Amino acid sequence: MATARLEELFKQKIRSQLQKDLELPNIMQVPKVSKVVINVGVKEAVSDTKILKTVADVVKKISGQSPVRTLARKSIAGFKIREGMPLGVMVTLRGQRMYDFLDRFINLALPKVKDFQGLSPKLDGQGNYNVGIKEWSIFPEADSSVEAHVGGLNVTIHTTAETDKEGYALLKSFGMPFRQNKAK
Repeated sequence: MATARLEELFKQKIRSQLQKDLELPNIMQVPKVSKVVINVGVKEAVSDTKILKTVADVVKKISGQSPVRTLARKSIAGFKIREGMPLGVMVTLRGQRMYDFLDRFINLALPKVKDFQGLSPKLDGQGNYNVGIKEWSIFPEADSSVEAHVGGLNVTIHTTAETDKEGYALLKSFGMPFRQNKAK
């Protein structure tokens, strides 16, 4: 099985460059991506449970892995939600699938976003990054002509970075198109 292009690039070039840039004494301290979680919440699943299968099929095409259903943790009468009701799907990617997805996400999907100005450079405080996508039709695998329901999804990139600075440097070295802060 061939390794992913982004993984090979990380091992051959990015890792040693990050060690120099972050002034880390040991190459094992260099941050890396540990997992990518794709999550889709479907509010229409409350009234129509068949739509969840459509969403699961699209997430499976995008990620290359079967998603699991997420269930409501508690009942909310105002939204007609009962505890244990399926409300979305999620998939956790690791290893080669993770690097393949990141490569497609950064180089194919994000450039297709309308009026794209770059991603927010804010991380979560622990070196991890969240990005919400309004339409999954930016992914080449999601055939928007077949799918009646076009929804959004959340992509969470978990890293082994201990600080936001390290996480930002890692994602920037992968080519993540962050928005430039404008000087005031």
